[in-house]
Amino acid sequence: MTLTRGLDDLVAVALVAALAPLVVGALPGPRIPQVVVFLLGGVLIGPHVLGFAESSSIQLLSNIGLGFLFLLAGYELEPRLLREQPGRLAIGGWLISAAIAVGVAAGLTAAGYIRDYVPVGLALTTTALGTLLPILRDNGMLVGRFGQDVFAAGAVGELFPILIIAVFLTKRGHFVALASVAGVGALALALTVVPRLARSVPVQRIVAEGQDATGQVTLRWSMVLLFGLLAVASRFGLDVVLGAVLAGMVLRGWTRRLSLDTTSLERKFDTVGYGIFIPIFFISSGMTLDLKAISEDPLRLLTFFALLLIVRGLPSLLVYRHTLPARQRLEMTFITATTLPLLIALAAVGEQDGVMLPATAASMIGAGVLSVLVYPLIAVALHRRAALTPADVGMTEARAAGTSAQVQDPGKH
Repeated sequence: MTLTRGLDDLVAVALVAALAPLVVGALPGPRIPQVVVFLLGGVLIGPHVLGFAESSSIQLLSNIGLGFLFLLAGYELEPRLLREQPGRLAIGGWLISAAIAVGVAAGLTAAGYIRDYVPVGLALTTTALGTLLPILRDNGMLVGRFGQDVFAAGAVGELFPILIIAVFLTKRGHFVALASVAGVGALALALTVVPRLARSVPVQRIVAEGQDATGQVTLRWSMVLLFGLLAVASRFGLDVVLGAVLAGMVLRGWTRRLSLDTTSLERKFDTVGYGIFIPIFFISSGMTLDLKAISEDPLRLLTFFALLLIVRGLPSLLVYRHTLPARQRLEMTFITATTLPLLIALAAVGEQDGVMLPATAASMIGAGVLSVLVYPLIAVALHRRAALTPADVGMTEARAAGTSAQVQDPGKH
């Protein structure tokens, strides 16, 4: 009976995922991100509306979807950027956001508006790089210097909160949690040397012959890496998101050292991730969204929605004043204020602790949904209002004259 129920739920989820592109294409006006349709579809089929499905029976697949989302974000991350100016600016912007979030969370707690101030304050400093990537890439917003700043800001807005979640939002001691993070990080670092062990001629031949055949060697070993680090992170009592990001970073190193066809591998990730598992995560998350709690206090949702822009977005106007033109700084403001997956994780942590109000958890997720729906569209509209100059994309006039219309995405190698 349980298996039958799970299959029925999976059919409903698959139907929402299949209909989402058709819905997006049929809607008039600016094209909304598919993730919004996934979430709203999950709300519709979930227990709070039609009751066709519930998330508990597909939780494992949902967790894999969350892992895929952050694996792709980790894979896109260029660690070099964090050591250069884009990374330093991104870290400075995040620290400003964190300082503002502390004050905001303290004020909301003093006013009795929230009770679990740590997850709420941390939520206001996050950026949904994994969610933003397909939106920004489709609109040509990941080129040149601006693209590097976006990658760095998004990476810091995901990686730093993930580390804080793993260390401080745990029921174990902070020292033990910190040691666990160090242990998982050391394991990830050790895994980067695996390609050196696989440089023998027979292994290279097997990989080259099997990466696009029925063997699918590279994809299968990528899944081993993802599932392995997810399992290790979970066993250490850490958030599985940390394991997924590390898996993506390790995988990026593997592709370089083994000289793999990255275009083919990335296409497979998009197919498996965005085609199957990531929609399941977002639709499942929509099923858990408590519309009744939101409808009883809609002002709470709008408050969090505005605070995301104030706390996470507005520091971009200050941080990038010497490196980006005014229009791109404004675009960056709305890009960095877009968040969702980590809000879902933080809401779960707060509710597990038993101190987060259900209305707060629902409003946080609702604000994240609204941010994904509204803020990227504003950034894209600003981007389309004026054509980029060579200076905007970090090119000299000589390079611009000899460059074709298509610019290589800095996150792809």
